Amino acid sequence: MTDLSHPLTAGVHLRPAMLDDAVSFAEALTRSRAYMKRWEPVRPEAFYTPEGQTRRLTALLADRDAGRAMPWVLADADESVVGAMTLAAIELGPFRNARLGYWIDVDRAGRGLATAAVGRVCEDARDRLGLHRVEAGTVVDNAASQRVLTKSGFEVIGTAPRYLHIDGAWRDHRMFQRILHDGPPQR
Repeated sequence: MTDLSHPLTAGVHLRPAMLDDAVSFAEALTRSRAYMKRWEPVRPEAFYTPEGQTRRLTALLADRDAGRAMPWVLADADESVVGAMTLAAIELGPFRNARLGYWIDVDRAGRGLATAAVGRVCEDARDRLGLHRVEAGTVVDNAASQRVLTKSGFEVIGTAPRYLHIDGAWRDHRMFQRILHDGPPQR
């Protein structure tokens, strides 16, 4: 596990996710539910509860402990969750790749937090995990998320038809990658 904790802007920092974040996750996801609906899978009501977030975080932290994921939260000065970043499907060996997912609280969107956090996560992926590449996908009409990725050094590599079941239907996604380094695998 990484010990990453970085200030992003005045009053918001990026740190590893903890099980104690479940209540705050439930509050932020509930508050942002309508805002994020177009970009998210249809979720059961239980997902938006502290118990649902405890179950989700337990699984995510088990994946972290097994080296398959790295979950972070964007937290304010009170340690309330205002967003999240996750590297998932981490593969080592010759591929050294992970998939990036993220969201920002509706009350904090459009302030550069996602761009700052994506940059920090990519630094950590390169420097601490030794990854070569990070990939991400957005629904094709999610221009805001595409701007975040482009500003963060990602390049478009194509379109994946009917890639994920989002907001009740299979949606095409624009696929991005960021090459972190071209050196040989270190581990």
